[in-house]
Amino acid sequence: MPISVRSFAKINIGLQIGPRRPDGFHDLRTLYTTIALHDHITVEVRAGDAIELHCTDPRVPLDATNTCHRAAELALKALNRRARILVTINKHLPVQGGLGAASSNAIATLFALEKALNQQLPGKTRAQIAAEIGSDLNLFLYGGLVLGTGRGEEAWPLADLPPIPLVIVTPEVGVSTPKAFTAWDALTAPATSVTMNEFNHSVYEWLDSTVASGVPALSGDRAETLLLDLVRTGISNDFERVVFPEIPELRQVKCALEREGAVYASLSGSGSTLYGMFRTTQEANRAAERLSAAGMKAVVTTTLPREPYWRQMFE
Repeated sequence: MPISVRSFAKINIGLQIGPRRPDGFHDLRTLYTTIALHDHITVEVRAGDAIELHCTDPRVPLDATNTCHRAAELALKALNRRARILVTINKHLPVQGGLGAASSNAIATLFALEKALNQQLPGKTRAQIAAEIGSDLNLFLYGGLVLGTGRGEEAWPLADLPPIPLVIVTPEVGVSTPKAFTAWDALTAPATSVTMNEFNHSVYEWLDSTVASGVPALSGDRAETLLLDLVRTGISNDFERVVFPEIPELRQVKCALEREGAVYASLSGSGSTLYGMFRTTQEANRAAERLSAAGMKAVVTTTLPREPYWRQMFE
């Protein structure tokens, strides 16, 4: 029987780029949070020995380079199973837009395949598969608010925040992550561990001031306090320093989000998607309407805490 799951996106709340490592990657610090926007992944197991991918979006590769193919291949190997696996990817998220769509698709494939085979991989094996495929897959093994370290593959679940209204804008421009890292290296000397630790301190200071209160919902003055506290930390995305000069349109989108009332706005990952955090859904809806009228591709959604992430995945 085919198994269908939601493949949720993510945004980065701050992203700090550290020194280049001997393996060629950079050390990173970032806060990931899942959001309610999603693709759909359907997995079907049949007799045979093959992995077949289906997707109507021409930008999605349908060969072994696809993260879903890799996830299915590695999972079958770990489970010592042979089967014909059909993976259908129903795309709604942007391709290479900074929302982690390909990474999320891979983890969704992993979960759907486990359910279709009625076999569950150990948590350690899941994490190893995720890290082998890419740098930001492990966050989708948890959902909710996650601290990313290492090259981004080390995921540390944090106490969740309540849902925060968002406006997501994805301009029709592409950003090359490898080129963005190269531009960063040319712009600045490698960050030190002290700088990376400052990011950690800012993150925990913010979370201590917001989560410790135990407020279960985001509304009114509490919402404004939470978002203003985030702004005061100074947490930002280092990629903006190299991507905005190269693609001024993205800086303009961030400014437009702020003009429309976003308390905190940022590039997600290396882009090209940007988001704004709003105090209320009503404010987010009004902002999205005005941005859309101005020709921007704007949608309203929310951050997705851990409990609804898991509950809604298989709904």
